[in-house]
Amino acid sequence: MIALDTTLLVYAHRRDSEWHEPAAAIVVSLAEGAVSWALPWPCLHEFIAISTHPRIYDPPTPVADAIAQVDAWLESPSVLALSERSDYWSVAKEVFATGRVKGSLVHDARVVALCRSYGVRELWSADRDLTRFPGLHVRNPLLRPSR
Repeated sequence: MIALDTTLLVYAHRRDSEWHEPAAAIVVSLAEGAVSWALPWPCLHEFIAISTHPRIYDPPTPVADAIAQVDAWLESPSVLALSERSDYWSVAKEVFATGRVKGSLVHDARVVALCRSYGVRELWSADRDLTRFPGLHVRNPLLRPSR
């Protein structure tokens, strides 16, 4: 299963992003496809925080529009929203320890732990910080693979 990180969600939503078209195509392809894909709840929360932030976007996305966007993604019959389960803490504390997590990296470690808890094989993101965590392949689908 593939999971999407906040960066791709923001790019897919914000038409003023230079990465909007390829990111939107990726999300639409997953949402309309038959293969299961995942959205970690922390990424959905962060999507709302970033897209509606007036210091990041001028104009920011109205909160109602950000909520409607999350609703639309969650309507995909093939999407799974990842939340903490009974095994979450045992996975999270390993990710925290092996990634030497502190401060702002706690959010990224939480996303990685959720993905690992659900057996996600690949996390798609434009955030290079996520590559620091072992046990989950992180790939930026917006970049062409090197040959």
